[in-house]
Amino acid sequence: MTEQSNISQLSAQDAQFLYIQSATNLTHVMAVYIFDPSTAPGGKVRFKDIIEHMRKRMDVSPMFKRKLYRLPMDIDHPYWVKDEHFDLEAHISHGRLPAPGDWRQFCIHVARHHSKPLDMTRPLWDMYVLEGLDNIPGYAKGSYAILTRIHHSTIDGVSGAHFFAAVSDKDPHGTPAIPLPEGDSPANDLPTTSEILSRAINNTVTSPVKLAQALLKFAPALVSSAQKSITGGDDKTATGVPQTRFNGPVTPHKMFDAITFDLDELKKMRLKVSDATINDVVLAICSGALRHYLTKHKELPKDSLVAVAPVNARSRSGDEANPGNNISAMTIKIWSNIADPVERLEAIRDTTRETKAAKSGLSARIMTDLTQHIPGVTMASVARILTDERFAPKMSNLMVSNVPGPQIQLYMNGAKLTHQYGLAPLAHGMGLFIATPSYNGTISFNIISDRKMMPDIEFFRECLQRAFKELRDAKPKAGARQTKKAAVAPKKPLTPGDGSVMYRRVARKPRRVAAKAGGGGKPKVK
Repeated sequence: MTEQSNISQLSAQDAQFLYIQSATNLTHVMAVYIFDPSTAPGGKVRFKDIIEHMRKRMDVSPMFKRKLYRLPMDIDHPYWVKDEHFDLEAHISHGRLPAPGDWRQFCIHVARHHSKPLDMTRPLWDMYVLEGLDNIPGYAKGSYAILTRIHHSTIDGVSGAHFFAAVSDKDPHGTPAIPLPEGDSPANDLPTTSEILSRAINNTVTSPVKLAQALLKFAPALVSSAQKSITGGDDKTATGVPQTRFNGPVTPHKMFDAITFDLDELKKMRLKVSDATINDVVLAICSGALRHYLTKHKELPKDSLVAVAPVNARSRSGDEANPGNNISAMTIKIWSNIADPVERLEAIRDTTRETKAAKSGLSARIMTDLTQHIPGVTMASVARILTDERFAPKMSNLMVSNVPGPQIQLYMNGAKLTHQYGLAPLAHGMGLFIATPSYNGTISFNIISDRKMMPDIEFFRECLQRAFKELRDAKPKAGARQTKKAAVAPKKPLTPGDGSVMYRRVARKPRRVAAKAGGGGKPKVK
């Protein structure tokens, strides 16, 4: 965002998420946090305690108290202005999970809340406190969820993680997890008519020049892309997108499910192939799951599926405290047409390495950068066309987002955070999003899809678990570093979202414990 005095205007990347929103393409993100109140004073947290806690943390980000000021016909990008009628209690609501209160009912309830639009006339966030989770195995008695929705124009994955860390504590006594800012957040002033017109004219006039400069900057990549299109390109970097059930129009009705694994298990998996990363392992598991799912439905394409993976564009020095978006993306093959899990991981490692080195031609990163120099009125008009289901481009088959989270135990109001999930927007032509946030030694695979595209979402969760086990049990590639498998006690009880196979000692012999497929049931001991 550009700052002058106390005037704050949305950047082009932030504004994109406003322009592409429609009745079926809502562009907010939602985080779901599960808390165990047994560590809180008296073993209980009241709804008003949560409200008061948030009231004390309102200054951790300017996003809490500011709303949008959109211009007529979107002649320029919108501005952030102070909400003079801000009421904290209007942003935090309370409810209870209906009977039977099991994992399946929880997923349905979460998906329905995610499918509702935010009130765009107020600050673009809200919280929903959900009780009644006692029938979900692995959740402590009295656990409750906080569903936090934030519009994507306000925040990205990295700044979102920073935001949650800022409202969390590192112990049950209320010690902030990160240092809090001193003083109130600066209020955003309403720009004058002359300021609005001056900025709009300047942006419209200078944008073509900046766009031309950006095109020159990316000319080598554009030429390379054109050459590969003519010659057929490198087999491991060409990104033709096959048609799947996920490449159609989405409806307003979303689906959600999740499964959680031990992060250490994924760290061991990456050692099966030299120089593989955790992100490569995540993509390999998603690819294996899609292979199983589409094979079951007799829909597996001969060509590899293609994924879009967001990339953090922030500098290593930080800037995470500032809300807004600073992301790019890469479009890569995930080699779903390779049956062997280790060979698939190796191919993904090669592909991501080539893509990151910018040797794969015109990527989503370049398109993201170019949009920064398109006038607001043009971008808004194009967005309305591209979000129409008749014209939506087929950029990929799915999106996979891997945002590292805090690896320490966090608290809020003295209650212990035990589980974390995340939901993201879908789009016409891309009706599957797999978000994989990590927290305190675990990583959850969160499935967000459309009810018509994936009515059997529980089966896809089972496919993720199957792909995880196949890669975990596969023999490493020759020459790769290996680690010994150790039989260790599970760090926490299994839940419907816990798919990692853990071990415990009983009568001096380890017994394997696997979570029952189709959440809501008790773990089976084999």
